[in-house]
Amino acid sequence: MKNCWGTARRAQCQLMTHRCRSIRLKEYNYCQPGAYFVTVCAHHQECAFGDVIDGNMHLNECGQLVGREWLKTFDIRKNLLLDQYIVMPNHFHGIIVMTAGRGTLQRAPALEQFGKPVSNSLPTIIRLFKSTTTKQINEWRKTPGMCLWQRNYYEHIIRNEDELNRVREYVANNPLQWEFDTENPNGRGTLQRAPTKKQWGYLEEKICGKAQENNSPKSMRGTSFPSLHGRQRN
Repeated sequence: MKNCWGTARRAQCQLMTHRCRSIRLKEYNYCQPGAYFVTVCAHHQECAFGDVIDGNMHLNECGQLVGREWLKTFDIRKNLLLDQYIVMPNHFHGIIVMTAGRGTLQRAPALEQFGKPVSNSLPTIIRLFKSTTTKQINEWRKTPGMCLWQRNYYEHIIRNEDELNRVREYVANNPLQWEFDTENPNGRGTLQRAPTKKQWGYLEEKICGKAQENNSPKSMRGTSFPSLHGRQRN
């Protein structure tokens, strides 16, 4: 029965790969400098990375591995600045700040195309992060070929300093809001979620893809973040 279950899960993963469509903004250059809020959700909302206890996130081995690989992402890419992030029981939130790096970043093709990944672009960075964490966790759990993450991910282009600070607050307070989180399989439909929805609804709509982006790709260029000026990598 165990082998049959694993075979069915792998087949379902392959089927999802063909059915899912890209939710990235068309004609937007995901290599250009700026701040991006990213959410990656576990496959079938599996709470694979730990538990929230008394408002604090307690990572298990898989969750610690996810955190380490996120930090490595910034070690190997000198054009990225590390910002707020959190590993939750069944999803991950992180802010990626892209700077105007040297070398191939400026010369790389600007727009992603199906089957033609762009080096150092946001989709490529997240794709590699998901791939390496999936491989390592499957090796540790001895579950080769199993899905760890949902195929796609949610991204929000941060427009200004005020929005950047709101996203930072949202990420930092995520464990405190776990009881009301839409990704919490045990928290859905509870009456206690109502007071929180007004406070966090805007960002939840963004990361869950329920709200349409009102701005065109051209109008998002030239974003400035005073708090990041002069910030250097360690």
